[in-house]
Amino acid sequence: MTAEILVVDDSSFNRLLLKRRLAELGYGEPAMAVNGVEALAAIAGKSFDIVLLDLEMPELDGIGVLERLHDMPNAPPVIVISAQTEMSGVIRCIELGAEDYLPKSFDPPLLKARLQAVLEKKRLRDLAAERLQALESELESARLAQLSLVPRDFAGLSRGRLTVAAHMEPAREVGGDLYDMRWIGKRHLMFAVADVAGKGASAGLTMARTMGLIRAGVRLADTAGQVPDPGPLMALANDELALDNPDMTFVTAALAILDAETGEGRICVAGHEAPLRLSAAGVEVMGGYSIQPALGVMEEFPYASAPFVLAPGETMLLLTDGVTEAQDISGELFGKEAVLAALGSLVEPGPAIAALLAAVAGFVKEARPADDVTVLAVRFQA
Repeated sequence: MTAEILVVDDSSFNRLLLKRRLAELGYGEPAMAVNGVEALAAIAGKSFDIVLLDLEMPELDGIGVLERLHDMPNAPPVIVISAQTEMSGVIRCIELGAEDYLPKSFDPPLLKARLQAVLEKKRLRDLAAERLQALESELESARLAQLSLVPRDFAGLSRGRLTVAAHMEPAREVGGDLYDMRWIGKRHLMFAVADVAGKGASAGLTMARTMGLIRAGVRLADTAGQVPDPGPLMALANDELALDNPDMTFVTAALAILDAETGEGRICVAGHEAPLRLSAAGVEVMGGYSIQPALGVMEEFPYASAPFVLAPGETMLLLTDGVTEAQDISGELFGKEAVLAALGSLVEPGPAIAALLAAVAGFVKEARPADDVTVLAVRFQA
């Protein structure tokens, strides 16, 4: 059988005996080191399947070697070579990550059993690592594909009196948030933010499907030379999402269409965070509309839009609950009041989004993201 084995022992007799025992078991000739310093140099220069490590050695003993291997990525598994009088040292070695120990009698059946068990665990770990790497590669491809779905050329999308910006940060490699911005003719801008219940690949697929349904409705209207109403667009997406939905996966969304010349628009909100109005006087929660059920919950719901007006110099900001419900290490929520405080009197989309994201990051600190974070802003220039 093939295995790259390193024997680390200052006793030439023990090294020779182990070499013979390994040969009897069918293993090839092992590499040798007479102390811990030589062992670390050998491990740095070559990949070993297993290390047979003596405890008592000059220059650097076995415990010293394990302490250095403890934080080394892809360190080889270690079997400690021990005499019965050294059991306290063996226990310390196990605490430092040694897989097993081997009495210095080097009994062939026991040696064989120890080697086979440790090598099998290494094989399984290596296989798991390969599969994890493949999965991470696939998830990274999915993340890039997801990010490619949302518009990021904000300079190109900013036309006439409208300036736009947005940011989306998935909590995992693939998230359930989405945003979209699309011109309808030369005068009207459609923009939306939505949040799929849940996270991960399934939420990402629902996100892509939702975006596709809304875009299809916008294209049909644009092709016909019409300006669509956000209500029927939501109804179209809802009917498709609600159809054959046994898991009751739902999507909250806010969809608006704005006239770039007048600042007049219509908005439809489906179970989503309230839009915010940013002006030189400060930030406020927009009203004048009804919050309707999330998409995908019930078929044929008659979604309706409501009118709104942005005065010259005002900005509408849409966000997902990943902002308001961002959690610190103790589980405390960022909250809506903190959102308003972070935005202050900022009105430019880019700086406003940057300030909000910085405030969230400063709040959560080292806590792991609990949800996707998405923010979109559209300003009607004076």
